[in-house]
Amino acid sequence: MTNQPPPFLYTESPDHPGWMTWALADPTRFNSLFGPFLLKVEGQIARVRMTPGHQHSNLSNAVHGGALLGFVDMALFAASRGFGLIEAGTAVTLDLSTQFMGRGVVGQPIEAQVELLRETGRLLFLRGLVVQGDGEGENKILAFSGTIRKPTKRQA
Repeated sequence: MTNQPPPFLYTESPDHPGWMTWALADPTRFNSLFGPFLLKVEGQIARVRMTPGHQHSNLSNAVHGGALLGFVDMALFAASRGFGLIEAGTAVTLDLSTQFMGRGVVGQPIEAQVELLRETGRLLFLRGLVVQGDGEGENKILAFSGTIRKPTKRQA
């Protein structure tokens, strides 16, 4: 058996005290289009952040819905890693449901606030919100729920 490097890098963020950086080790894969995420677990909520750029925009200069869906899918895994429930690599998304409520602004951080609803032997049930801005000026962009199948012991 060879020792392969981990597919994801999970380290303390030097620029954001109290936050972890979660990024794909291979910059040629899809996840890298979103750059490194910031991750912070506060109680039962995992906060996953990214800053959308021009490459994530639609023709209205808002964050493209497809980019938001990709972000949410990856945020489920980042949050699950932050909760200590999975190691990155072979878990899979079984379902993902979203309800769009607003538009995201390019160049400003967006945050997925992810809550674990239930864990079974093989499944994680999660839900959350994607928001932009803080406090009273917070813009709710979308709500989501998803299910992840954890890897089996032989896949991990």
